[in-house]
Amino acid sequence: MLRLPAFTMERPGTYAEAATLLRAHGAARGDLTRGTPSLPVMLVAGGTDLFPNMKRRQFTPRVLISLGGVADATGIARDKSGLRIQAGTTLTTVASDAQVRERYTALAEAAVLVSTPQLRNMGTIGGNICLDTRCNWYDQSAFWRGAEGFCMKTHPEVVCRVAPSSPRCLAVASADTVPALLALGASVAIQSADGTRTVALADLHQEDGIAHTKIARDEIVVSVTLPDATGWRSTYLKQRDRGSFDFPIVGLAVAVKRDGARVTDARVALTAVASRPQLVADAAKALIGGSLDEAAIAAAADAVHKAARPMDNTSGTISQRKRTARVFAERALRALAA
Repeated sequence: MLRLPAFTMERPGTYAEAATLLRAHGAARGDLTRGTPSLPVMLVAGGTDLFPNMKRRQFTPRVLISLGGVADATGIARDKSGLRIQAGTTLTTVASDAQVRERYTALAEAAVLVSTPQLRNMGTIGGNICLDTRCNWYDQSAFWRGAEGFCMKTHPEVVCRVAPSSPRCLAVASADTVPALLALGASVAIQSADGTRTVALADLHQEDGIAHTKIARDEIVVSVTLPDATGWRSTYLKQRDRGSFDFPIVGLAVAVKRDGARVTDARVALTAVASRPQLVADAAKALIGGSLDEAAIAAAADAVHKAARPMDNTSGTISQRKRTARVFAERALRALAA
């Protein structure tokens, strides 16, 4: 049985208090680029990914700051500018919310495909946005990794075991809700001890398997804002090994806005084929200004296929995952055209 390492738990009542505790416990001194086990303090919301990672000694924080008791941490509210989802809202709530299902369909579809019902009841949208990257080598027990050799994600002095000549970690982004949120034009509010800032989700992630987001170690995602979805339709497709329970090996979200038959705006987002989820600008360019006919769909699918560059560090073969990206783009766009 894998057991959690020893830690102490702090239970703040507000996000501001949580941010202050992060700084007080030295979060700003934790440097992901110097190995993940060295982080002195971490946040926990649902804990569905963090606790298994701690059991495998991928993280060994001395202090956990629980966001479970934070005031106003949950809820979905709509106003004239769009939809605001508090970061502590569970994935089950997001997936079952009527206005999300009707107007932000890709997000509801992505949320309901995360893991199992039990874990969706605990996991939060904020936690999913911040989900750690994954790799077949990294996601093993400490005993296995110690026997076979650690990788640079936890021990920066060694090499990437997937591509030993790579200067950076190649672990892959695997959050289902992020491509949906990208396609829907979302932004996030981030709290620190110094105040709150807003960042477009498209600017939040970066191509680095270790430091995969631009969220500082002493910052907290507190909410997600989606712009008004009038005229938009969206969908999300996911490939995984086990249809009932698994991380994506390819995830694709598409959102299209039309005026009659003419596409006036579009976004296509990919995940699980690189260290960051990505908007495929060339795919959107192929769609905007025309109709969703077969020629436009083929051009967009070609762009998605070109953008997908999976590595051999998760389930499925490289060629299978790359081809799936094209097939998903075709299926999603045909569904939206219907």
